[in-house]
Amino acid sequence: MARQLARSEVADTPMVWPVAGHVVLGHGQVSDFVNDTVVTPDGGRMERQYTLHPGAVGVIAWDADDRIAVVRQYRHPVGFQLTEPPAGLLDADGESWLTAVQRELAEEAGLSADRWQILVDLFTTPGANQESLRIYLARGLTGTAAPDGFVADHEEADMEVCWAARADLVDAVLAGQLQNPTMVAGVLALEVARLSGRLDDLRSPEAPWPARAVRETHNAALATLDGHAG
Repeated sequence: MARQLARSEVADTPMVWPVAGHVVLGHGQVSDFVNDTVVTPDGGRMERQYTLHPGAVGVIAWDADDRIAVVRQYRHPVGFQLTEPPAGLLDADGESWLTAVQRELAEEAGLSADRWQILVDLFTTPGANQESLRIYLARGLTGTAAPDGFVADHEEADMEVCWAARADLVDAVLAGQLQNPTMVAGVLALEVARLSGRLDDLRSPEAPWPARAVRETHNAALATLDGHAG
């Protein structure tokens, strides 16, 4: 019979099995597709293909009228225009996670906020993609100009910025009508925090993010094996 975890055990644990080989199968504009030869605890070997990814941040921007700022954006891989919160990649050298999400909110929604908290951290597709995502809650919203030099292009040039009632977003998530992971996780995390009275207990905007440190260490080790097939 499976045992019940103690409260102290209800947590993800950093762990990287030894990698005997690492080969880049394809380079992309944002991500690389790689194959690792991984040594299992019993001494065997397995091949795992996955996508390296810089990570991302997103924001649930919630206003005094109980609305959330959303963007409607075309997503080519899935063949949908998705309703999403503002979000973006962690691909600017030296930029903090909080600064990145503040920039994305200004670029995509023309908003700034005077209160920031962390709603939830997640891996978007841990079996196939290295992406880690941090979703923030932003309140005390005001309009702001886009950062100097920002020019929307590609999908963002055709993106529509809208407001949606928080309750409507919750209903749409539960009805299967919204599928973006940032939207689903962010809206449901906000609803749990709101209904359980935990809004004031959410993490501070610069709280540690262990996934980022693990990613850096893991990728540094992979770089020493680049091209080695194991």
